[in-house]
This record gives sequence, C-alpha cells and structure tokens, in this order.
Amino acid sequence: MVQRHPKQESPLEMRQIGTFLLIFLFLLCACGGSSKTRREDKTLSLEDHFQLGYKAAERGNLQEAEREFKKVMKLDPKNARAHVNLGIVYGRMGKGDEEIREYKKALRLDPALAEAHFHLGIAYSERGEYQEAISHYKKALQSNPAYVEAYNNLGTIYLKQGKMEEALAHYKRAIEVKPDYARGYFNLANLYRQKGEIEQAIPYYQKALEIHPQYGEAHRHLAYLYYQKGEYSLAIQHADLAAKLGVLLDAQFLEHLKAHR
Repeated sequence: MVQRHPKQESPLEMRQIGTFLLIFLFLLCACGGSSKTRREDKTLSLEDHFQLGYKAAERGNLQEAEREFKKVMKLDPKNARAHVNLGIVYGRMGKGDEEIREYKKALRLDPALAEAHFHLGIAYSERGEYQEAISHYKKALQSNPAYVEAYNNLGTIYLKQGKMEEALAHYKRAIEVKPDYARGYFNLANLYRQKGEIEQAIPYYQKALEIHPQYGEAHRHLAYLYYQKGEYSLAIQHADLAAKLGVLLDAQFLEHLKAHR
C-alpha cells in the first residue's frame, strides 16, 4: 500500500509510519483478475493502475495517485484496498475527513481488513481521539496478531495517557513479534528514559543502533545520556554521529560538550 508521509522519530510512525509503515505487500494480491481499461491507446489492468498510483504517491504526485486509485475502484467497486490506498493519499493531502471516509468504505467491503483498521487508528490518533484509535488498533491485531506497528502505536498512545505499564507491555510485544524492529527498541529506551531509568534505557538505544546503525535519533539520545553519566568520550562519539546523520542537537548541550573535547 501507499506509504504515509513520514514524521521522523515519532513513535507512532504516524505516516511512517511509517512509518515510516510500508504495507505495499498487499498491493498486487488485492487486484482482481483480468479487468482492463483503455488509456492513451494502451490497455491497462488493475495491477497497472495500482502500480501507477503507488509510484505517483511515491513521487509526491498525490493528484495523479488519487486518479489512479479511483480508476481501480471504477473497474473493481469492491476493491477494499484501493479505498485504503486512497485514504492514505487523502491523509497526505491533509484531507482528514476524506481519509477516514475511505477507510470506513474499505471496512464496509471487508470488515476484517487489518490495514484499514490500522490506518483509521493513525487518523484518529492524530486527531487526539485516542479511544477510537485504540479500538481500531485492537481490531487490526484481531485480524493480524503479528501487526507489529499496531502494538507499537498502542504503546505510544498508552504512554501519552500516562499508562506506563500498558505502554511497556505493548512495546515489548512489538519486539517479541519482530526482534529486528529498531523503532520498538528505540521507543522502549525512550520510555525508560522518561521514567528516569537511564541504565535500562541505554541498552535499548544500543540495540536499535545494532539493527539500524544510521538511526540518528538513537545516537542523539545516547549522547545526552552518556553526558549525564559523565562518560564524555561516548557522549562526544554519539553526538558526532548524530550530527553526521543530520540530527540536530541542543545548542547549549553542544557548548557544554566542547569543554570535554
């Protein structure tokens, strides 16, 4: 499916995402058999329109993506995943009401479609409607118990609500389901740091970097924590790596760090 535009380092991976959250795996299997249409004297199939819509969205040409997914719907009115893709496009356009409408249309066609519930969860969470978001993330997990991003996003909502134990449980479940899920380790580290448990946080940041060495935000947080511990050489090392990856560090922190170079 189409990728929502990323909001980097947001634990929700809201438009990640996501992520940030690529769910393009279902693209071709969603397309029905041999339906054809004509465009510029070339016969195009549902698969072709899906691919054109996906590639247009990837380029940032959202109007073209919208047109292509609507063509899929015209050829196959019961194609639920076309509605999900169109909803994601509307989300990227900032058309929140239209986005939610498309996900709901998808669910009328396929009430158990995990991707529709998941993206509804993101849309409601971005509106601050957390109970609706929680409900849809849970429904996504009922349909797909291995939906790692749904566990992650539930953890983030619970963290926002101050429900630390629920957040912890869902973040841990995410990395149980997908042991190489770098964002899950990063979010666990953030939770422990928020609780003031620095020694618990550091190994999770390190694990995130073991999986994804270019994870600039993990380097940034480690720079702060090592400085806090008085381990200045490690703080400098991670600060420099974060800067090389384009992550901005607090100017005052960098000034303090200069004294230890």
